[in-house]
Amino acid sequence: MADASESQIKEDKDDTNVQPPNSPRHREVLGRRDPAKARRPVIENAPVFRPTSEEFEDTLAYIASIRHLAEPYGICRIVPPLNWSPSFRLKEKSIWEDAKFPTRVQNMELLQNREPMNQKKKIPKGRKRKRGSSRIGSSKKSRPSSASTSASASASASASASSPAEEEKFGFISGPDFTLEDFEKYDRGFKNSYFERKGGNASPSIEEIEKEYWRIVEHAAHPEEVEVYYGADLEKKVLGSGFEDGEASGWNLNNLPRLSGSLLPFERKDISGVLVPWVYVGMCFSSFCWHVEDHHLYSINYNHFGEPKVWYGVPESHATALEKAMRKHLPDLFEETPGLLHEIVTQFSPSVLQKEGVKVCRAVQRAGEFVLTFPRAYHAGFNAGFNCAEAVNVATVDWLSHGQNAVELLSGENKKTSVSHDKLLLGAAYEAVRFISAGWGYGRESVGWRVFSEKNMTLTKAVETRLRMEEGRIGALGSGLRLVKMDKDFDSNCERECFKCSYDLHLTAACCDRCSPGVYACTKHANELCSCEGDDRFVLLRYTMDELRSLVRALEGEKEDLKTWLSMVREDCSETKETGEPRGFDLNRELLLDDIEFDDTSDTRIGLSMMNFAAYVETINLGFLVFGELWCNKHAIFPRGFKSRVKFYNLKDPTRMSYYISEVLEFVGPLFRVTLEESQDEGFYAFSAQACWEMVLQKVNEEIKKRQERNVHTLESISGLQMFGFLSPYTIEVKIYNIMEYEIIT
Repeated sequence: MADASESQIKEDKDDTNVQPPNSPRHREVLGRRDPAKARRPVIENAPVFRPTSEEFEDTLAYIASIRHLAEPYGICRIVPPLNWSPSFRLKEKSIWEDAKFPTRVQNMELLQNREPMNQKKKIPKGRKRKRGSSRIGSSKKSRPSSASTSASASASASASASSPAEEEKFGFISGPDFTLEDFEKYDRGFKNSYFERKGGNASPSIEEIEKEYWRIVEHAAHPEEVEVYYGADLEKKVLGSGFEDGEASGWNLNNLPRLSGSLLPFERKDISGVLVPWVYVGMCFSSFCWHVEDHHLYSINYNHFGEPKVWYGVPESHATALEKAMRKHLPDLFEETPGLLHEIVTQFSPSVLQKEGVKVCRAVQRAGEFVLTFPRAYHAGFNAGFNCAEAVNVATVDWLSHGQNAVELLSGENKKTSVSHDKLLLGAAYEAVRFISAGWGYGRESVGWRVFSEKNMTLTKAVETRLRMEEGRIGALGSGLRLVKMDKDFDSNCERECFKCSYDLHLTAACCDRCSPGVYACTKHANELCSCEGDDRFVLLRYTMDELRSLVRALEGEKEDLKTWLSMVREDCSETKETGEPRGFDLNRELLLDDIEFDDTSDTRIGLSMMNFAAYVETINLGFLVFGELWCNKHAIFPRGFKSRVKFYNLKDPTRMSYYISEVLEFVGPLFRVTLEESQDEGFYAFSAQACWEMVLQKVNEEIKKRQERNVHTLESISGLQMFGFLSPYTIEVKIYNIMEYEIIT
């Protein structure tokens, strides 16, 4: 035992004095805990949700199901089922020991109590701070534009030295680079020293760490500095994702932003930190300061491993109160930097916020748990020790009104949006038109595309609000500007933004060919662009106001407007950009040119990766419910006599698409059959929908291989449930209705 204790003490000493890579020398840990002065904020806990395995299968549906319970708190914890255990690639030896990541230096005693940078007061001896190579600590995520080609240039982990003016802003300067292995050792040494942990003494509890954290942050005067490092906003190129690439779950944060039901797929660029996750490597006390997500998006954070993260959340309903409280208590900082909260470098006491009437809650996120933040919910927190987390954004239909509000607020502060709101809005409208036209859009609002056909529903209201807004702004310009239809490629290669307020110009843009070609303004600032008169000044419109009014009526289910917009959307989707990227989705139920490989000798069009195939199923007969184990599973119900129709590659000639008939017959249990509609001499029978369609797929692939000459790919996979139509929202709703009706009758 004596040998073990001596060994432990030696190990603790070595860890305390570990030398960070690329650092001239390790600064001695001067701070020590002071339990007598430490106080833990007395606030309520955020709600915790523990989904069942079945509930956990559909990520966005589950988020929608808990929204009404969790949104009033701003944040919540989600504890996955015990049988969900994703692999974690960052613990692979080659990454753990060799891959390095940059850090930021955080001086904790300055997170809340600091003087404005423009007050040239003498810094006490021993408290000098480096100002060179400053990397501002905000994590702003911006879209590529004509002025910026980096998706997140303002917060890149490999940011270069800043300008002299930028160095006068308070931020987190660059720290040393670490490997994960070294950072774990450094955190252990820091914690041992700070909490005076000797030998086999137990580590401090979460409560003790939280008390000490706020003692340091809240107290205005400290005899010592408390300096920590944070590996924050690490782009994929630095360490990669913690999730394995092949992890198919919707809770894999690489998949989440582009799930069906999310609006972010309509933003085709992979924006780092928004659609592509960022990794965060924390140590004891490293902090993420008060902020809302870019564009007021949802965010979801997963703690892969290590010590907990302590979160604080404020719901959207109290967001303005938080801003008011912080301005009241930190007037000098806000006077110097009006957009202080955008910088994400300022912490503030939950206890003081609560005294000012702000609703604040706490969440302790342990390894293997998610934290979900809601639109415009302020959140902040710190790490209780070495850990590794990953986060990404998501946007569902209910977010649209929050997103529009974010656009207007950011425009007022001359801040760019991270995504084009109008692009997401129109993309969602296109998708809704398709579903309504297929007869799928009737029901209550959900994460899917079921309910956009009635007045006053979320998407319809969002489009109508945007129409009224732009209509009023164009009307206010008077008759001095021409209205011209926008070229469809106007912003295909770069994002167009207002010269005055950085407003996104996907929907409308004002310009002048005479004095400022290539410079554009939003309709709020069109008259500030120049003073030219005549035909040189005009407003570009992606859609006329009459066309947008027609879109609103289409979303409300007006048949003639639906026909008009379905035709417009099909036309738009059938064209391609100069880059070859499809404009939209395959609404004609036909192949887009970019999905096809061409045989140079015969120009035969063959081959589409099923990873991108979408089945649009027409229900012919819903059939009758049969109660028994064989007639349903956890994914679907199989009514006897069910019949549907779907387009797929012709098994005799894969260069064209043909209709197939899918049926559920009875033979002891359900027997599934698929036949080619134009030639029913050959049918495919199986005791599962999946096996039935896999036989069709095999036949198609065999025919593709016969015709293949070069660079032609066979199809990879298929979902039998999807091809039958068992997963379509309309089919599911009618089945549920029939079940409820049956239960009422019986």
